[in-house]
Amino acid sequence: MIEPLQKGAELLTDIRDSAVPSGQWRMWWLGQSGFLIKWEERYCLLDPYLSDSLTKKYASTDKPHIRMTELVLAPEMLDCIDVVSSSHNHTDHLDAETLQPLRRVNPDLAIVIPEASRSFVAERLRCDSAWPIGLSEGSQHEVRGFRFVGIPAAHEALEVDEFGRHRFMGYVVSFGGWTFYHSGDTLLYEGMVDRLKPWNVHVALLPINGRDPVRRVAGNLNGRQAARLAKDIGARLVVPCHYDMFTFNTASPESFVAECNKLNQPHYVMQNGEGLDSMSLPV
Repeated sequence: MIEPLQKGAELLTDIRDSAVPSGQWRMWWLGQSGFLIKWEERYCLLDPYLSDSLTKKYASTDKPHIRMTELVLAPEMLDCIDVVSSSHNHTDHLDAETLQPLRRVNPDLAIVIPEASRSFVAERLRCDSAWPIGLSEGSQHEVRGFRFVGIPAAHEALEVDEFGRHRFMGYVVSFGGWTFYHSGDTLLYEGMVDRLKPWNVHVALLPINGRDPVRRVAGNLNGRQAARLAKDIGARLVVPCHYDMFTFNTASPESFVAECNKLNQPHYVMQNGEGLDSMSLPV
């Protein structure tokens, strides 16, 4: 099993005690599509999966979810979170065993979801349906200085509910003059670059595991596509994710790195539990 760069108490100490200068940020990769951003002593947690719920659920099936990387920390250790996101209803992006303990230790926690997922989220998390902040395409909401804007995602295809609201979302997250794009699970689709380019993204967090119908892996960008998308939207830095979690659904970042180098696209491949500072971004 892959050992995180930091885990448990060591990682928590880094999260809690790292000195982040005013106006700057520090970000940690927590595995799969989960990232934690610290800015001005506020914390934004994107699509965390911090349990073994899927490994347990699929243990006796023909699609076992065998964990590749050790869990970086338990969700109840993160008692400092202001806002958490879920980009869609798949468990590695909306995990009750992560989000329920997280809410217990963060009574004022806000959660951002696709508006189309409201009833599903309320049922899975056993919460009041009024609690989540629901976003649709282009809608936005600010929580403690973190402004979320909804960007459609195509997890195989762009899919909407009966009201035309997208079921799969990504988020542009802006704070203190910085802009992140967390795509959720997505393929490329027509108009995607045009939606994103005006945001002048500093950091793009993009999946690289691709799609494979034979292994029943739903559609995501592969490494080359992620590199190209980052270049096309003008991202100052792109960080790959959604790999090294489950053996049936992973990819090597090698093709991503090669394509980024070919395109002169700044990139950084993180280890689970590793922190990255804004001051290390290319100018």
